[in-house]
Amino acid sequence: MGKQGSPRSPRPGVQNVDLSLGMKEFQCRCQETLPGSDPSIGRRMSWGDKNWNPKTVLLHGLKNDSAKYSAFKGVYVGKRHLWVRKYVRSIAFMFGLMGFFLLFDSLLVSIFDLRNLQHHSTQIKSSGLKEDDRGAFINEEKSSVQMYDRLHNLASSALAEKEFKQRSSRLWEEPYRQASAWKPCAGRKVPTNLGKFDKNNGYILISANGGLNQQRVAICNAVAVASLLNATLVLPQFLYSNVWNDPSQFGDIYQEEYFMNILKGEINVVNELPPHLRSLDIEAIGSLITDADLVKEAKPIDYIRHILPLLVRNGVVHFLGFGNRLGFDPLPSNLQRLRCKCNFHALKFVPKIQQVGSLLVRRIRNYGAARSMLDKQLLGNFMLDNPSNNHDAAKGPSKYLALHLRFEVDMVAYSMCEFGGGENERKELQAYREIHFPLLIERLKNSSPISPAELRKLGRCPLTPEEAALVLAGLGFKRGTYFYLAGFQIYGGKSRMDSFTSLYPNLVTKETLLTPDELAPFRNFSSQLAALDFIACATADVFAMTDSGSQLSSLVSGFRTYYGGGHAPTMRPNKKRLAAILSENSTIEWHSFEDRVKKMIEEGQRVRVRGFGRSIYRLPRCPECMCKAQ
Repeated sequence: MGKQGSPRSPRPGVQNVDLSLGMKEFQCRCQETLPGSDPSIGRRMSWGDKNWNPKTVLLHGLKNDSAKYSAFKGVYVGKRHLWVRKYVRSIAFMFGLMGFFLLFDSLLVSIFDLRNLQHHSTQIKSSGLKEDDRGAFINEEKSSVQMYDRLHNLASSALAEKEFKQRSSRLWEEPYRQASAWKPCAGRKVPTNLGKFDKNNGYILISANGGLNQQRVAICNAVAVASLLNATLVLPQFLYSNVWNDPSQFGDIYQEEYFMNILKGEINVVNELPPHLRSLDIEAIGSLITDADLVKEAKPIDYIRHILPLLVRNGVVHFLGFGNRLGFDPLPSNLQRLRCKCNFHALKFVPKIQQVGSLLVRRIRNYGAARSMLDKQLLGNFMLDNPSNNHDAAKGPSKYLALHLRFEVDMVAYSMCEFGGGENERKELQAYREIHFPLLIERLKNSSPISPAELRKLGRCPLTPEEAALVLAGLGFKRGTYFYLAGFQIYGGKSRMDSFTSLYPNLVTKETLLTPDELAPFRNFSSQLAALDFIACATADVFAMTDSGSQLSSLVSGFRTYYGGGHAPTMRPNKKRLAAILSENSTIEWHSFEDRVKKMIEEGQRVRVRGFGRSIYRLPRCPECMCKAQ
């Protein structure tokens, strides 16, 4: 059978039969190899005859010789069966190959889903809430919810068009040059106290509650209060909370000696109370101060009238749960400056956090190049190395956008808004409110409810991942943009993120960038994990937030303003204006959507000096914190 089949001996009387021969050669070959065949058969059939084929010709000529007829028929049928077997084997091979790829793809998907499931399980445990409480709210099996199908399709088409256009983008730059006119200057020495006290009046203890960012604000406020009351500050303690589930203390997050040295000469900071005060029952002597004893954002006069007498009498006061109990105005300029110095200079992360934070940023960028004062302040001795050669320098670092997407179940439930999940979502969020926000439920019973539609119109609803993606697409960020997502405890889990990742697939988190071994030292310490997010967000090329009221967003944006040198753009949507834009989902054209979104974001990026009563941590552009070039 030649090279196409395995060798086989021909049957007796049949030799060298080649079924690929033409008509005349075939006829001659038949006469040579099979005497007795009818030579006239070649004249009775032609190439155009639909009944002509080698089998018909040869077998017709052999019809009078049964032995030769049977012999040749066996050869022909054998060859036909061989061809069929080869054809079947080819088809079987193709189907087998396809099946292998499908099985391999399914295996990859299963592994990915398992990793996501394990990731969310870890988040549930680290959140401090019981798994059975959170399991119904962070659920990857829910169907995907999309509220703006038409706009989403327009965004997808627009991103596909932009992918192949090589236009220079200004999205990675501050839109206003005035931003670079402001420079950090809170690091200089601040005069101690107000000149009203000649001696130290006692010791201040604080126990800060909340997470990383709430604790940071409490520390800075305590430094200002210690200066105001001419007191010695004991290194702050952090309260353990069942919500945050983190036993970390000051020295686990911040460098203690560095903190004391930076503030030396401003206020006195010690590690612990002197022996004669340690045995006191602070609550019994009336020196325990809770939030009930101080109004929110109290003024300096409130501390002088109510706290100073206790401090002088007992030698110590303990602020329990101390948070935002010091207002921003009116406050003497030296105390404002001291607050800025604490926030932007004295609070430096411990080397363990700096090292892993550096690793995190390095893995997002193409190469490890230090790029700004932000890197220096946040990474310390673990600053990224400079490019090793000119090729790397020409290539430049990859840009990434850090996004703080506040769509956790707590915030979603508390907002009283609806997010497209229908009756099941309404029942689920109501059940969560009844468990975790009983005071909210009681308040709602005695007030006139505001409809979810009205709440959205007023800009009081958290942005969904889908809405965040539409804003970024409207601004013009390309599909290939790298996004670092801070937090990632998204209500609804993976299904809620589908609309985002369908537009922007390059989405990473600390859990995907770091190995389990690298994350292991931080696993049960939510504040330390939040510190890694803080670093990745603050050092990003662009930082985008969905809620300017969150502590992380406020502190990160303030850090970028203070150390960014006018080259660290921050994007914050006006939720009320965005709600008006999105309400036209069924009619608005994409170019109109883009124009309105860009104007909204650029308006929020205007260079503004801190206004009266505004947070100095979020808006440090003021004479007490920053110096403006003339």
